[in-house]
Amino acid sequence: MTDTRQLRARYRRILRFAARYMVLEWWFELVLPRFGLERVAARRRLARAAHIARNFHTLAVDLGGLMIKVGQFMSSRLDVLPAEITRELEGLQDEVPAVDFALIRESAERELGLSLERAYDFVDPAPIAAASFGQVHRARLTPSDATDVGFNAVVVKVQRPGIAEIIDVDLSALRKVARWLSRVRFISRRVDLPALLEEFAVISLREIDYLNEGSNAERFAANFADDPRVQAPEVVWERTTRRILTLSDATAIKINDLRRLEAAGINPSEVADELSRAMFEQLFIHRFFHADPHPGNIFVTPADVDRADPATPEWTLTFIDFGMMGEVPENLSRGLQRLIIAAAARDAPGLVASVRDMGVLLRSAETAPLERAMGELFDRFGGMGFAELQRVDPEEFREFGNEFGDVMRTMPFQLPENFLLIIRAVSVTSGVASNLNSSYNVWTAIEPFAQRLAIDEGGGTVKEFAKQALSSAGLLLRLPQQLESVATLMQRGQLAVETPGADKRLRVIEQLTRRVLSAILFTGLLIGGILLRPTDSNLGTMLMIVSALPLAHALLAGIVNRNRPF
Repeated sequence: MTDTRQLRARYRRILRFAARYMVLEWWFELVLPRFGLERVAARRRLARAAHIARNFHTLAVDLGGLMIKVGQFMSSRLDVLPAEITRELEGLQDEVPAVDFALIRESAERELGLSLERAYDFVDPAPIAAASFGQVHRARLTPSDATDVGFNAVVVKVQRPGIAEIIDVDLSALRKVARWLSRVRFISRRVDLPALLEEFAVISLREIDYLNEGSNAERFAANFADDPRVQAPEVVWERTTRRILTLSDATAIKINDLRRLEAAGINPSEVADELSRAMFEQLFIHRFFHADPHPGNIFVTPADVDRADPATPEWTLTFIDFGMMGEVPENLSRGLQRLIIAAAARDAPGLVASVRDMGVLLRSAETAPLERAMGELFDRFGGMGFAELQRVDPEEFREFGNEFGDVMRTMPFQLPENFLLIIRAVSVTSGVASNLNSSYNVWTAIEPFAQRLAIDEGGGTVKEFAKQALSSAGLLLRLPQQLESVATLMQRGQLAVETPGADKRLRVIEQLTRRVLSAILFTGLLIGGILLRPTDSNLGTMLMIVSALPLAHALLAGIVNRNRPF
């Protein structure tokens, strides 16, 4: 048990840290601008943010517990936090000090109700991993237990002594800080901090329940029971409690160890593809996903050549640590499917609309700036892999990143349940895959999955795709009318132009545009009809028949207008 005085001191230290830097930011961001000193406040804004992050890093390593988790979460938010902050918080998990084995032994024996020598044949005192909530040691089962489960090599995860009390204190302090920040209108208009913190609290409390983690591991394994490429360790329930988890030893090659992968004859690019597939399948098919797929939680296990049959893959992905798992509700799943299709189609308005439909954006939000920003993102960087992005002018990246970040920070976001975990899972997966394959492109990875969704979801997603295609076609068909409006303004003299022959050129552009749009509409209707026929034969057949009209226009308009003078 942690001393009560230590817990009180911890609580006060967290509040002092938060109060100190809140007052500092209040002075620079609210007081100085009132006296016309906005430039003074803005001049070192990023440097101040980096200084705060650096000091928080020190605080988190010193205190451990939930502070480590807060820092890890912020370090993964490259989408909304400046690099100056995320860079200072990187590597927090690797800096967690190990607990003395004597304390681990005492805690484990109290939980099991017997000595470690009776519970296990052997336990290695040196930990193989020390995390913020628990510590992992290699062990061997007793001969009788090994006979029952069919293996003897295991890992034993033991909860850090007193971690439950530490989490309670940290949450109490963070709740108070959230209430302070919620009184700032700039923050309260954009995010519901207390609600966000409560979701974070639920996730953290689940993570220290090892019975829940064991159940998660079994559920994950069942979801991939027919997939020989994805594995999970087996739970030894006879040696598992709420504070101790015993699993089959699944350690192998860490997924980010490129040297060992290549030495084993394993192509890292193929591993990146399989990781991406496995994560998307968890998110969109099973709707139950590993929310912390960092390199320490995924191993690549080469097959045992001596015993492998021809159907066994040459290697498998083995996920471990199922304490942080997420579920995707039905309504959120549909929204994510629409989002993935919009992303595959590089459709910025469709992507923003899907984000709004999921409840991530408030209905009252003005989305035009975000649509423009996403459109620019797709246009400039959408087709690039990691290697190509590295060749982009850093100044261009910096300018675009600042503009995009400014837009994101002004949007009134609210996070539905588990959306926080989805963001983390996708961002961490993308980072790991990019390390394995420098040309990995998350957009390219999404495209085949969007096609698979169209088949697997029984037509629902296909209809959404067709609806989106028709909506886009409607926007395209309105373009000639807009050109006509421009021509009308020019004819009325309400739009001043000095280029001779502008009307003639405009008619040429308009006619070409109509033919191109007819061809696009024909393609969209035909493909939509083909995709819809297996699930809705009437609608699919109708779309295929109607597609003949824009095809006829695209062909005949060219013949009729070929010799017409302009």
